[in-house]
Amino acid sequence: MRKYYLLVSDFDQTLSFNDSGLVLAEMLGIPDFQERVANLSRLNLVQSGAELTYLLRHDPDFRAVREEHLIEVGRRIRLKRNIALLAEFLKDGIDGFRFDFYVVSAAPWLVVHSALQGIVPPDHIIGAHFDFNKGTGEIESVIQVPAGYGKVAAVDSLRLRLGLPTDRIVYVGDGSSDIHVMLHVNRGEGLTIAASETRHIAQIARRTVISDDALSVLIPVLEEIGGYDPSQIRLVFEEQGLLIQEWDRVRTDWLTIRDGSAIAGAA
Repeated sequence: MRKYYLLVSDFDQTLSFNDSGLVLAEMLGIPDFQERVANLSRLNLVQSGAELTYLLRHDPDFRAVREEHLIEVGRRIRLKRNIALLAEFLKDGIDGFRFDFYVVSAAPWLVVHSALQGIVPPDHIIGAHFDFNKGTGEIESVIQVPAGYGKVAAVDSLRLRLGLPTDRIVYVGDGSSDIHVMLHVNRGEGLTIAASETRHIAQIARRTVISDDALSVLIPVLEEIGGYDPSQIRLVFEEQGLLIQEWDRVRTDWLTIRDGSAIAGAA
């Protein structure tokens, strides 16, 4: 009898190499996007990850954004390799295990759907939704934005809908907007995978995998859930017509070292 799991992935810089907001700003010629996001973060005005949604609704420079702009941004997003193969592999499953694959992102749903069209079904994507004015095309209101605790609610809703226990969740993310959901998944004894070495996320995730290939997340999944050893994992990839050319297993220690005499003097 197969065990069912829910595998949820973030989108920006997890399945892609880009930040959706930055691509949108560059496309429309809006300057200083990163600075605007940093200012919002410093002021704690919005949940981490919801900065673009805030700018789309409140920043005058983003008032020109229409539905078609978000769709075009999705077309311009540079995706990691083999997302389609990852989705197919998860759907087919491995011996004794099957995975439902969803993407949960604070990025606009239109962007994510446009980028992953034909790869991930629309109803397997949860993203920010807006109401557009039928006359002007402007964004009138925000319907939902799965950022911060909103991601926790989205993942929990999926789990309950699928009737899965908390230890059957795998979550993959890369940044600060994934912290709350990773802590939540960890508490439920699920598997969390960081797609970047950013300190605040790598310290929380149970595993970290860095690659330009989306299939890389299968390595901790096969090891932690399937109990596969490296030789078995290599064989799985070879059966898909792929070769793991380099596999560097490292452990990272984060250190801050100070002059002890300065501390003693202060005392």
